[in-house]
Amino acid sequence: MEPHINIGILSSSQIRFIFNEDYFSENKLYSGLQTAMYENGKVRFNDELLDKIIFSAENKNSASFDLLDVVIGIGFHWERKENQRFKGDLKIIARDGELIAVNIISVENYLASVISSEMSATSSLELLKAHAVISRSWLLAQLDAKKEVKSCVSQMISTDTERIKWYDKDDHCHFDICADDHCQRYQGITRATTDCVQQAIDATCGQVLMYADKICDTRFSKCCGGISELFQSCWQDKHYDYLLPVEDKPNSKVCTEKMTEQDLEQFVKHPSAGDFCNTTDAVVLSQVLNSYDQETPDFYRWQVEYSQIEVSQLLKKKLHIDFGEIIDLIPVERGVSGRLIKLKIAGTKRTLVLGKELEIRKALSNSHLYSSAFIIEKKNIENNIPQKFILTGAGWGHGVGLCQIGAAVMAEKGYLYGEILFHYFKNTELKNIY
Repeated sequence: MEPHINIGILSSSQIRFIFNEDYFSENKLYSGLQTAMYENGKVRFNDELLDKIIFSAENKNSASFDLLDVVIGIGFHWERKENQRFKGDLKIIARDGELIAVNIISVENYLASVISSEMSATSSLELLKAHAVISRSWLLAQLDAKKEVKSCVSQMISTDTERIKWYDKDDHCHFDICADDHCQRYQGITRATTDCVQQAIDATCGQVLMYADKICDTRFSKCCGGISELFQSCWQDKHYDYLLPVEDKPNSKVCTEKMTEQDLEQFVKHPSAGDFCNTTDAVVLSQVLNSYDQETPDFYRWQVEYSQIEVSQLLKKKLHIDFGEIIDLIPVERGVSGRLIKLKIAGTKRTLVLGKELEIRKALSNSHLYSSAFIIEKKNIENNIPQKFILTGAGWGHGVGLCQIGAAVMAEKGYLYGEILFHYFKNTELKNIY
């Protein structure tokens, strides 16, 4: 039987929403513009104080509601607000000093939005099929994991000399998944869908990737940069036999050895022309990159420069630590794809080892550094203090699992969706579970 899921869309002290047809709650009908307010741990709606309120449509097939001022791209360089339209039910709860708007919807209807939000609805059919399967698999694997993991405590190691944090099982206590890049982009029916999207959903309905009789945790990122990464390099220290570092090219091999600094410099500065994700094809990129993603043109290889003042102020702002002047940024541990797992920040006042990869990316950018697979060059050294740091890197995102740009190129080259999936997820099988 197809499950229904709870998706956290928006958190705010006030939530405004519009019912485009009649919705009801506790036998009362509502339509048009509505406002809910947070007040003393409760939801204030129509002069009532409630623990929660759920609105359901009279006509579930055609009815929709709009949420106003939804924040998308949270923490990224293109963060912004937009109005979004949804099908399904709307639940509003009061938690932790604010209201949370939650959309309750069936898995397959959710997926129709996800694959139109994560990429263009005009993408090739085989790419859409592949993404439908991994989005469904990831979602259902998270629901299974929530049954086993009851804690909502952050996973973090913090001492005077080390700060290591990863993001996974401290995810969401009040709903199943969120609607932003932390989980999967879900923007309701705001993004235009097509017959091709529905065809991909219908063709793969109930289909997931399996390994050892369990649904696979099918991670994905925008661009692996040429080699994908191990799960444990980015999240908890857990190994999955199907999430392996693979070369993003035809007849690829599984990589087992971690790169040396010299290997990584060669990899970053002299990339392979044969990598699937090494493309500038505007048609292919438009399938994976929505309009705001296309504001980032350099994703396969990229470079940023920081002056001494910029990097010291940035690290102070992001980590709330005064390192003084930054003497060095020293790789401590890397994954097989070259992504940093631990980075030592050495300053004149303080030294700290930081990890894992997302914490490093957040610390070295006002939003998010494209990836942690970068080499570090120090320039203009005065009294042992570099006056400039140059970071040259590969890829966009954590690099685990499917590479979206690589998968788009594979589809354009004629690969079927099963071939795309088995390229990125080794030792797996496709199975229908409902």
